[in-house]
Amino acid sequence: MATKVIETAEQGWRRAATRPSLPEVFSSLPVPSSATFLRKLLAFAGPGFLVAVGYMDPGNWATDLAAGSRYNYTLLSVIMISNLMAILLQSLAIKLGVVTGRDLAAACRDHFSRPINFVLWGAAEIAIAACDLAEVIGSAIALNLIFHIPLLLGVCLTALDVLIILFLQQKGFRFLEALVVSLIATVSVCFGLEILFSRPSLAGLAHSFFVPSPQILRDPGMLYIAIGILGATVMPHNLYLHSAIVQTRAFARTGEGKREAIRFSTIDSTIALTIALFVNAAILIVSAASFYRNGYHQVAEIQDAYKLLTPLLGVTGASTVFALALLASGQNSTLTGTLAGQIVMEGFLNIRLRPWLRRLLTRSLAIIPAVIVTALSGEAGTAKLLVLSQVILSMQLSFAVFPLVMFTSDKQKMGEFVNPRWLKTLSWVTAAFIAILNAWLLVQTFRT
Repeated sequence: MATKVIETAEQGWRRAATRPSLPEVFSSLPVPSSATFLRKLLAFAGPGFLVAVGYMDPGNWATDLAAGSRYNYTLLSVIMISNLMAILLQSLAIKLGVVTGRDLAAACRDHFSRPINFVLWGAAEIAIAACDLAEVIGSAIALNLIFHIPLLLGVCLTALDVLIILFLQQKGFRFLEALVVSLIATVSVCFGLEILFSRPSLAGLAHSFFVPSPQILRDPGMLYIAIGILGATVMPHNLYLHSAIVQTRAFARTGEGKREAIRFSTIDSTIALTIALFVNAAILIVSAASFYRNGYHQVAEIQDAYKLLTPLLGVTGASTVFALALLASGQNSTLTGTLAGQIVMEGFLNIRLRPWLRRLLTRSLAIIPAVIVTALSGEAGTAKLLVLSQVILSMQLSFAVFPLVMFTSDKQKMGEFVNPRWLKTLSWVTAAFIAILNAWLLVQTFRT
């Protein structure tokens, strides 16, 4: 009986995909067969930036603000390590999507039994709702700070991103990518200005980036925030998302074509995640240079940071620039989160619905919890809600990472593109490391 189940799973994996990921945009962007390196890189550029927004979403702001205000620049090395792990895992997601033609959710449906897939789907939906909770609340806070829109109304307004995605995808997937890149540029410019305003210590930055402090392991409070940064940075929905949107390129489905697609898509992803590293680090740096240096060691609420920036830095408009970056970050993340929700639902359940109905359904699953929580809690304690969303998120992370490493390390599934031994070892060590840290985060959370 066991043998028959294994054979059925393998047959499901090898069966040609009857319905590709995001069918309305699958293989819709042409890739020149003969062109310069730069032109080909530009043809593949885009998906990495859609993924990178998840690494600079409002959920990370709470941990970065707390880390900077409490511990100065010490935890910058944790952001660096987290980003390196993200680059590794996203490269595996690229390889899975390009080689097999399946996104991570569909690959799980092909390989695992129905009960296991149902559990994985449920966990993924909970994780996406947790991510969206942070992103929606972050956007709503920004709207409240800039335009004085009530928090609950701001949450509801963020649901309009469904209409934006439908409109842009009718124009072509490039338009959606262009919007996301523009918002990332906005966040990057805003925090570039904030760093100039705050005048951080360059010597302290360089040392903290590349030399992890032993104090991180000795100080329980510092360790807790460090684990929170690690758990929040490598987001599971981004693995599902990347393995799907990399297939929007019309590359040759041959060995050489796939090899080229993996190469250029990985470069795109690495560049985008490096920008995300800058933004994440910039939040912590601004927090340290503005709050820690002036004796404000308990700044975790985004609203408090907004109120304090202008008077502490003595620069008119510093708080407004901060709020604009938050709005761009939150709205960017909700756009990509909606896409990830569609990919997860279609991949695990293989449902066939009209694009607008799929978007409405997946968006509702994510935004309804945000509306309920915001209505109950109001403006008080939003930092705790953001941290809670990251704790919930960490519970699901390994359910995405372990299948991804397992699939890309299986020669029967990947053929010549299987992970080499060194990469297989590094990937499994990374997966185990994340699982242990997230488990410890949960233990520490329920102890406090």
